[in-house]
Amino acid sequence: MPNNTREILDKYNIRLDKNKSQNYLIDDNKLNNILYHADIQSDEVILEIGAGIGTLTIPMAKKASKVIAIEKDPIISDILKQRLIKEKITNIEVINEDALKIDFPHFDKVVSNLPYQISSPVTFKLLEYDFKKAVLMYQLEFAKRMNAKFNSKEYSRLSVALYFRADIKIIDTLPPQAFIPQPKVNSAVIELIPKKEVKINSLFDDVTRALFQHRNKKAKKALVQSAHELNFDKKELKKILDTIDCPLFEEKVFKLSPEDILEISTVLGDKL
Repeated sequence: MPNNTREILDKYNIRLDKNKSQNYLIDDNKLNNILYHADIQSDEVILEIGAGIGTLTIPMAKKASKVIAIEKDPIISDILKQRLIKEKITNIEVINEDALKIDFPHFDKVVSNLPYQISSPVTFKLLEYDFKKAVLMYQLEFAKRMNAKFNSKEYSRLSVALYFRADIKIIDTLPPQAFIPQPKVNSAVIELIPKKEVKINSLFDDVTRALFQHRNKKAKKALVQSAHELNFDKKELKKILDTIDCPLFEEKVFKLSPEDILEISTVLGDKL
């Protein structure tokens, strides 16, 4: 499939737009590795976000019960529909919409070369749904932040937010040469398995966001300086924090484990 990507683009006189993350995979080995890890079964419905001209979509349809292919670009979406008619493929539903603005139909797995500019919001949107597994492509640096350990340079709000929501591992890396047009960054394929029970409190995400606006500062100072994220005045929040005797508040943010941050949000929640 990837070997005729250039031919299809030339046939329809399509020029891909890097600004829309239209970087199409042309490496057969990398595509086959994605399919291998997706482990698609004949009774499964697969969701694909950013289907493009069907490089991944059509091979998946040969394995799955159905593929739901979301493609925002109307011209690219029409080309995919034309290909499906020509190749008489009937188990792919093409949805020409913005993936961030629609409700997803039922799906068992999600397999996608995601548009990189929506990596974070689409990942958290997916985690609102009940599904078995995801095999997703991201920029390599973003993928490293997804499962980074505390006290590492990649450790971030993203690392903490995903820690309690999913098990994530990088299963492959891809150089720019694996795509057309070539992106300026390396890419990675990750396997994401949602955790059935998300053990966080209602304050956890707000506290995490507030802390990582100042990742090199001590937790207490970071929270005060980002008091607006908790809907508090700085002076008011400082008074509350001054009443809390917990050594975690004196630790630098990047040294706090996700469990530490959960404890901070719990202790703070009891005071607010």
